[in-house]
This record gives sequence, C-alpha cells and structure tokens, in this order.
Amino acid sequence: MGKTAVVIGSGFGGLALAVRLQSAGIETTLVEARPRPGGRAYVWEERGFVFDAGPTVVTDPDCLHELFRLTGRRTSEYVELMPVTPFYRLVWEDGTVFDYSNDNERLLAQIAALEPADVEGYRRFMAFSEAVYEEGYRKLGTEAFCDLGTMLKAAPALLRHEAYRSVHAIVARYIRHPRLREAFSFHTLLVGGNPFATSSVYALIHALEKKGGVWFPRGGTHALVRALVRLFEDLGGRVLLGVPVERIETAGDRANGVLLADGRLLKADAVASNGDVVHTYRDLLGHHPRGEAMARRLARKSFSPSLFVVYFGLRCTYPEIRHHTIVFGPRYRELLRDIYDHGILARDFSLYLHHPTATDPALAPEGCSTFYVLSPVPHLGKFAADWGELGPRYADRILAYLDERGIVPGLRENLVVRRLFTPADFREELKAHLGSAFSLEPVLWQSAYFRTHNRDDAIRNLFFVGAGTHPGAGIPGVVGSAKATAKLMLAELGARYPDPPVWPANAGPVLAAVQ
Repeated sequence: MGKTAVVIGSGFGGLALAVRLQSAGIETTLVEARPRPGGRAYVWEERGFVFDAGPTVVTDPDCLHELFRLTGRRTSEYVELMPVTPFYRLVWEDGTVFDYSNDNERLLAQIAALEPADVEGYRRFMAFSEAVYEEGYRKLGTEAFCDLGTMLKAAPALLRHEAYRSVHAIVARYIRHPRLREAFSFHTLLVGGNPFATSSVYALIHALEKKGGVWFPRGGTHALVRALVRLFEDLGGRVLLGVPVERIETAGDRANGVLLADGRLLKADAVASNGDVVHTYRDLLGHHPRGEAMARRLARKSFSPSLFVVYFGLRCTYPEIRHHTIVFGPRYRELLRDIYDHGILARDFSLYLHHPTATDPALAPEGCSTFYVLSPVPHLGKFAADWGELGPRYADRILAYLDERGIVPGLRENLVVRRLFTPADFREELKAHLGSAFSLEPVLWQSAYFRTHNRDDAIRNLFFVGAGTHPGAGIPGVVGSAKATAKLMLAELGARYPDPPVWPANAGPVLAAVQ
C-alpha cells in the first residue's frame, strides 16, 4: 500500500498495535528507547537467575492468540503458555490461607469453611461479574471512546451495572466474611486501582480469569514479548532498540514522523505512542501547542500509585510456595487510604510475591529459585522520598517480613542476588509521570471517554495505546487498547486486515507464508 507508521514504545500495547498494523500491510517501525523490548515487561538476568520486571499474570489468552491468527499463525509456534493453578494463594497474618482457582468445588468448600452463607453470595457475585464482563469487556473493551456520543451510548449499560459504585461495595453486597471480601476485591490492585474507589466494572476481572484461566509463558513473560517481536519481524516489521525518540515531528495539525535521539528522522503517515501519556505530550510534543495544553490537562488528573519491587534469587527450592501469592497485612482499607489518599509509606504492607520457578524451574540455576516481591507505595507526587537512600532499608524490612513470617523461610541466609526497582526508577527508566506504575488511576471519571483518547482530538493522525488509554492497564487491557487504536489507524490509512486461512480442526502446526 505504501503507507507507513511509527509506534513509539514496545510494551505489550505497542507490540500488539505494531503486529496489527503490519498484518494489514502498513509498513511499521517500532522504536524502543531501552536496549531490550517489553516496556514494563522488561527482563533482567544475573548469575543464571531470570527476572521478569513487570507483568506476570497472563489472562485472556485469546486476545493474544488473535494477534497470531491475523496472518494464519498459531501462538504455539512462537511461545508455550502454561496454565497456573491455583490462580493465586492468599495468606493473612492470622494464618488463613485461601487458594483461588478454577476448581469450583474446592473453591466453594473453602468459602463455606469461612462463611457458609457466602457460597450463595459468591454465586450471585459471579453472575454480576459475568454480566459486566459481557458488557464492559467483550462489547466495549476494544472500542475507542473518542467522542462524547460514544460514551452516552454506553452510559445506560454502565448505569445498569452500577458503574458508579466501587468494586468493594459490590463485593460487600454479596459477601459477608471480611477475609472473603478482601479475596474478591483485591484484583483491581493488579491494574493500579483502589478497590474502594475503582468502578464496579472492574469486577469483570473475575469472569475474565474464570473463562480464560491464568497462564505463564515458558521462559517467563519476556518470552511472550520476544514471541510478539519475532511475529512482527516475520511479517516484515522493523524494530529499533536502544534509540529514544526525541520528538514527534508535526506540520500544522498533522504528525509526519519522529526525530530520534541519534539525529535520524523517521517519516510516517501516522504515529502512535505506547509511552507514558504525560511524557508523550509534555516531552515529545511539547514544541506544539497541543502538547503543552494536553500535558497541563493530564497533570491535573489522578494517577495510580507506584510500586517498590525487590527481585531476589535463592540457592534453594520452595515447592510449597505457589506461583502467585498475595500476602495481606493487618490492615486493608486503612493501608489503601495511606497509599492512595495520604501519601504515607506505612510501617505495615500488603505484598504480591511472584515465584516463577514454581512453573518454570529453568528460570533459575539448578536447585535455586527466582522471586520478586512488590509493595504498592504512593507515587512521587504524594511521597517524594529519596528512594536511593530509603530503598535498601525498605527492601530489608520486606525480606525480613517474608522470612520471619515463614512465607519464604530461610530467605536471608540463602540469598544469592538482589535487585531493586523503585518509584524513582519508574520515573527515570520508564518516563512514568510521578513514577506511577499504571498511569491514570482507573476511576469512573477517568474511564472510557474521560481517559486519554486513542486518537488525539487535534492531531488526527497521532494515536495512543497502552495503560493510559481505554480500557486501561493489565495485559488484556493494553492489548485491547491496541485493537481499538488499530481500528482508528487502519481507517485513517485506508487499510484492512487480510482474511487469514481457516485451518481444519485436526491440522498440525502450520506457519502460513506472508506474500
């Protein structure tokens, strides 16, 4: 077709968008500032330990399979996805342990052991989750909200599902036991949302997990990143790594390419950014009146908290520790108020512990284990600490807690490697505004039309993809945003997807040739 596009940033959203554009015949260049692709889904390796830097919970695999099916390929030809069970192990300080999984009989038995009346309440909650999943995810999750009319059309369904209520309020309507209320409301934290403020629409995450399962790529999350890069390159796409974008070039109200830090100018018929939305408008488009205006507008919005992450490798194995563990501290609502509202780094914490060697032992040397633990913390706009000085002490507290509580027994004596990633690193390495880990906070008044639009309103061939756009953070969210943005870009560029071959159900692995 002769049409060209540049995608800035190679996170899951940028990769998914680049694959969609290239699949439709748009000559696409993917530009990444860091030396490896992945954005927040980066990877580190040290002394044989492999650490996924960011997202590790893979849900709705169909949204990924669709990217390969566009050109008649299969995901399994590029990467192996392995089921994770239980989805999560939840532990509390009073010794309560709860395994959340797709084993419905066992799940109901655990609920009944805590509160028999909550068995029926859980069934009713899941009916709510499935209804909002159909409306909020399947129907609206990959549609762009670029005008108020689109939002008004969706409003009746949102009101019908009480989108003005919080996830926790909906859970509390059906569930009595306080531990179970925490168990069925914490999921919003995985996309940066406070369950006491995030719209009830996000209760759809339960149905999403139930229908699609929870998965992990063999070789780590970055193996999935590498698979998407290879797919993109197999389609003829070009990837530039280690080359920051200096600015988005414009001519009047049109973007006409990007200027790279090394002086190269990449001309393009359309430009899309998978970068932080404030960084894109303020730094890459700051020379244009539109960039200045939007940067000021976005800076007034509320942003999700940051994360403090400790990556550590141990010279022993822990077969009893599940892949995903949620460690609840002594406070729930009060701790979230400290993080989201008061900007306090509390003495107590709730943690997410990732143990990938539970599923893929090859991510550590033989007889060893790879972990990371993250603690939600206030972003730099609420808690402007010197994380270079504070970080090591906070890491010591977290590791001591895991060791002394018996969650990871013998942790300190078996420690081989340790690495930290702080809110300051989110700001400096990922250009995240205020060091926010998930971009705009997912509250109702910052959702859909009120989020950064997938297409800029003034520069009509400038597009956005990723956590700062609709529908939001998380792998399904950013891959869904890529689908919404691709529809707009292909219409702008006059392109469409090819019709991929339909393989017989009994066909073996086939790699379709791209003509």
